[in-house]
Amino acid sequence: MEGNSEQRPLFGGAFSAVLPLSVQDVSEMREVPDNQEVFVHSQTDQSIIVELLEYQEGMSDPDAARYHFEDVAASNDAQGRAEVVSVEPLPLAQLSLTGCSSAWALTGHQLVSKFNEQAQNTVTIHMALFRLQQHATDLLVSFNNPVAIHPASSSNVDAGTSGNASAWTSDDFHRLLCSFQLHDSGIFG
Repeated sequence: MEGNSEQRPLFGGAFSAVLPLSVQDVSEMREVPDNQEVFVHSQTDQSIIVELLEYQEGMSDPDAARYHFEDVAASNDAQGRAEVVSVEPLPLAQLSLTGCSSAWALTGHQLVSKFNEQAQNTVTIHMALFRLQQHATDLLVSFNNPVAIHPASSSNVDAGTSGNASAWTSDDFHRLLCSFQLHDSGIFG
């Protein structure tokens, strides 16, 4: 499966990670905030978002992961329709990102409406939170994987991601997380 991915520069080369070949860089289609890298699958509604966020001081690492999940739920207008399934530490020995004080994996579900539609799709959210306290930064990587597409949703074109052989998997996401590297700490100001 390594042939289906490549090391890609992120944030102007300050970081890099292995991403699936089927990613489309959203910044080539529309404006993306400077603190984000957003990629979508060319054939599914899956997306990968990498964000440089303010370090959440004064809360435990699992609570910081939950905080960021709830923040994403608010951005998706999914408050009250979001559930955390698990929060677990990522073994630092498996990661290429040095200087990370801790890393956490969160899995959850959100009911999300696309384009303010009434129809709600069930999306599994896989998140990884890399805590970079020395840079006052939380690096958040999210993999949004629609698992149930409402029949009335505009996403209901090819029945979502189920049955799509080219859909990204949790293995693709794990490969991305383990390959994340910092090349230029100047990005933190």
